[in-house]
Amino acid sequence: MAQIFLGLYLFISIYPILWMIFYSFKNNEEIFVTNPFGFPTEFHFENYVNAVSQYNILSYFKNSVVVTLVTIIISMAFALMFSYAVARMRWKLSQAARVYLSLGLFIPVQIIFIPLIILVRDLRLLNTLWSLIIPYAAFNLSMSSLIFYGFYRGIPIEMEESAVIDGASIYRTFYSIILPLMGPSIATVVIFIFLGAWNEFSIALILISKESLKTLPLGLINFQGQFSTDWGAMGAALTIASLPTVIIYLLMSERFENAITVGAAIKG
Repeated sequence: MAQIFLGLYLFISIYPILWMIFYSFKNNEEIFVTNPFGFPTEFHFENYVNAVSQYNILSYFKNSVVVTLVTIIISMAFALMFSYAVARMRWKLSQAARVYLSLGLFIPVQIIFIPLIILVRDLRLLNTLWSLIIPYAAFNLSMSSLIFYGFYRGIPIEMEESAVIDGASIYRTFYSIILPLMGPSIATVVIFIFLGAWNEFSIALILISKESLKTLPLGLINFQGQFSTDWGAMGAALTIASLPTVIIYLLMSERFENAITVGAAIKG
């Protein structure tokens, strides 16, 4: 009985992905009239050709990759070091700084649109990829720091004390001993940041108007025409846009699942 239930759950979970792939190989008539849910009766590979040649999907894809990767690097670098400083070092107002940064989790992005636009304009970053990278990295700092702080607190302090006794500096201790133990938490944070930056739409819509700098969520708007829409090409674009998300999860899923128990494993 349990196997039947799990098999049904697997089918329900994976069918939307399969439907999107099937959808990317159909024409408009088959999508809406003759075969909306089934396997394609005829494969229309031209949908992928149109997505690449007519709708500039590769340019949008490249912009999204650049923005997402740089956002991950900046967010991870600042969050890892800040959380370590708060969790392991004693300095004035360290806990106040941690609480202050955590307050960012409670601020809706929508309420800072106007100040963000003014700030980006004054910094002369409008219509550049940095106008997306810097806000994305800032918005992810609170969540990333909170996760890393919890994992740092789960690592026994004796490991660092032993390293100090052996003559290791604080930098050597962090990079050689602590950082390798943070693998599961790093995988968790990378997935969260990737999903947020890759799929973000509202900020990009406000700050990017130049066609050559649009990311995938913005570029998908071009598939909708005033009188008609090439739904097959849109399905192909959606499939291409979803591939990095699936790949990232497959590569890091094991570490993501182990992140829940990593504290107990280290202590054991």
